[in-house]
Amino acid sequence: MTEITRIFDFPYYQLEKYNLKKAFTTKYDGEWKSISTQEYINQANTISRGLLRLGVQPDDKIAVISSTNRTEWNILDIGILQIGAQNVPIYPTICSEDYEYILNHSEAKYCFVSDAEIIKKLNTVKASTKLKNVYTFDEVSGETHWNEVLKLGEDDTNQNEVEARKKAVKSNDLATLIYTSGTTGKPKGVMLSHSNLVSNVLDSEKRVPFDYGESKSLSFLPVCHVFERMILYLYQYCGVEIYFAESIEAMGDNLKEIKPNVMTAVPRLYEKVYDKIIAKGADLSGIKKMLFFWAVELGLKYEPYGKNGWWYETQLKLARKLIFSKWKEGLGNNLDLMVSGSAALQPRLTRIFAAAEMPIMEGYGLTETSPVISVNDQRDGGFKIGTVGKVIDKVEVKIAKDGEILVKGPNVMLGYYKDAEKTASVMTDDYFHTGDIGELDAEGFLKITDRKKEMFKTSGGKYVAPALIENRFKQSRFIEQIMVIGEGEKMPAALIQINFEFVEEWAKRHNIKFSSSKDLITNDTLHDRIQEEIDDANKHFGKWEHIKKFEITPDLWTIDGGHLTPTMKMKRKAIKEIYKDLIEKIYRS
Repeated sequence: MTEITRIFDFPYYQLEKYNLKKAFTTKYDGEWKSISTQEYINQANTISRGLLRLGVQPDDKIAVISSTNRTEWNILDIGILQIGAQNVPIYPTICSEDYEYILNHSEAKYCFVSDAEIIKKLNTVKASTKLKNVYTFDEVSGETHWNEVLKLGEDDTNQNEVEARKKAVKSNDLATLIYTSGTTGKPKGVMLSHSNLVSNVLDSEKRVPFDYGESKSLSFLPVCHVFERMILYLYQYCGVEIYFAESIEAMGDNLKEIKPNVMTAVPRLYEKVYDKIIAKGADLSGIKKMLFFWAVELGLKYEPYGKNGWWYETQLKLARKLIFSKWKEGLGNNLDLMVSGSAALQPRLTRIFAAAEMPIMEGYGLTETSPVISVNDQRDGGFKIGTVGKVIDKVEVKIAKDGEILVKGPNVMLGYYKDAEKTASVMTDDYFHTGDIGELDAEGFLKITDRKKEMFKTSGGKYVAPALIENRFKQSRFIEQIMVIGEGEKMPAALIQINFEFVEEWAKRHNIKFSSSKDLITNDTLHDRIQEEIDDANKHFGKWEHIKKFEITPDLWTIDGGHLTPTMKMKRKAIKEIYKDLIEKIYRS
């Protein structure tokens, strides 16, 4: 059996152990098209041969920008890596100036893009880069299709050179540069080796229960994000069929078509799924509505391992049969496991989905740690609500005196590309400083309490941890996004983006007349109702943490609008700048 020491060993291992007929499946023109493990390897070798004929050398950088996850990305990834070059994935949603910065900083020689929209954006800066050529996955008029590289590689007479290149790649060699989306400043190029990612796959695998060689997965988190990329390698290692969702909008339909056993997502997506389910329940009437919300209330009290006692478990059995089984049906009926990462997951979502027999296993990690540091696991008592699970094997965590989480292990990055100073600033000996504040409990479960740099002091000298407060407030159906502010001010306050869809429906139910969203957000009745939500949430915090004032922002917080990073994290500095007038109104009026 192939020993896995480099990323490109995964497909060969899968071929020997599982030899899937449907290793990857993507929808093209309304039709699902699959490739087998053997076809995956054949095409990756063809790409490798084509890249060699283009003159690609070891350590050359090849950039990839794709607006959706797709089979081509994975073929290209292996094709690049097995000739000793490096894959530089770029978030499709960042601005063209950041495209230019990353392409120049990484000195990318070639770039592969998914579609017309991306190529249009790239073409505005291409002349300012050192790119020799750009290839597209989709057919785009006037552009070079990636089939040109496949054609170059059809002649297999240089396969021996591919094999020699493969042999020359060592496990500690650089595999990829992942530019963090960053909430401030220019993106940093995180250098991850083959060993970083391989070790993370092998050490995380013990925490994820699959039906090896049989399970199906749905992938839609951007593969340029290290979390989804590592998960795709993990699926390959475990013989899991990978299906790529068409888009976030089509995800509901894709779940029903594919009926996956597992999927990964960020908390924002699970929040949206939950909100849609609750909205459907609210449309019911009579006994059906009563039973629906009885099941919800029950689910929100869920504790694992029967801790609530036999009477609760008896009621839960009934709720699962009458209500939660329909939730599961709506998500394809086979979803046994969901994994969450990238940001804090609200404990109520952990409870309700576990009650519905679709448990979300929350994990924790960073791009710099390849990414997994810890993750929950339902088996053997490894699941604890409100935590990010136990630290995985071979990774060591210690808590610094100021509460910061420090990490050591084979998953810790090689450093930041071309920035030894920044690398040194986040390392103490072999320990990486995560920038997160947390604690390890007596049972070894890790809990994240805040981001170190996001904590602030009020003028009264009291520390405020905004993430904890924000997470509580986002449990309100009225609140889509919230940012707690107040550094150096006498009290904390909040900028709120309402859940427009829910609030508009609520306004109609309460006969509140509005001609536009701007008209709605200035409505006194809405302000009073949100104040009730704030008063209720404030009860869970110390007096110095209470939100005394708030302002509703007039628009959606989006990636394109500059409010959010590509992984849906708030850009706090940018949001403060966008809404400086509202902040002025809160504190100076």
